[in-house]
Amino acid sequence: MKTLKNHTLIYDNECPMCALYSKGFTKCGMLDEDGREAFTEISVRNKNLVDFNRAKNEIALVDHDHNTVIYGLDSLLTIIGSSFPLLEKIARIQPLYWFFKKLYSFVSYNRKQIIPSAKDNTDQSCVPDFNLKYRLGYITFVVLFSAYILNLFSAKMGLNFTSGFLRELTVCLGQILWQTFFLKAYLKEKIWDYLGNMMTVSLIGTLLLIPALFTNFNLIFYLVYFAIVVLTMFLEHLRRCKILKLNYFPTISWILFRMTALAIIILLTI
Repeated sequence: MKTLKNHTLIYDNECPMCALYSKGFTKCGMLDEDGREAFTEISVRNKNLVDFNRAKNEIALVDHDHNTVIYGLDSLLTIIGSSFPLLEKIARIQPLYWFFKKLYSFVSYNRKQIIPSAKDNTDQSCVPDFNLKYRLGYITFVVLFSAYILNLFSAKMGLNFTSGFLRELTVCLGQILWQTFFLKAYLKEKIWDYLGNMMTVSLIGTLLLIPALFTNFNLIFYLVYFAIVVLTMFLEHLRRCKILKLNYFPTISWILFRMTALAIIILLTI
């Protein structure tokens, strides 16, 4: 590994993903041992160089030799390119560079909805700006992915439900519309943060269902497995509402929709 000398990566220390990969850069020698600095503990020297607001959206890399700063995907490619020049050259080829840049922004703008932090409410917190395009993109991705996996799982259970991607898609979209209708007046400016976190709860549940798709057990097993997944989602929904400083109302509404949707599906199949 070739260490990128005299550079400091300003990472979001309240984001487990950011903390993990930035620590990885120092551990494997791609950056100096002191080559990363927490956003909430940024030194005066670096703060005078870094665009504080931009660094909340795109991770900043300070070049101390030239007193310059680069951001986002370019920061990561510069670090990687120091040890693996060919990888950096390939990643900078269009349209790969365009794709990776969009993917970086997709994750960065939604990272607090993917993994929230109870410390995100201070002025010094590294909280990205709200970006409607990427939030809708995240919601759309989870809806389509969840509908696809749920369709496969419902068929795996062997019930008399009419399997269909469209049905599961309708349920996923219905959850969003239901929660938005009942909670918009209560949540106000937090509505998009809540919806992002709610979709992550759905994503967690979806990922937990995937291992069961590779098994071949009886109906009781899948019913119990599904109940455990729903309980996990319920507890995670409660935890995230607590982080967002919300009461039990969103969780109650969330459960009511789940029960209503299940009742309608059962009635339509009788």
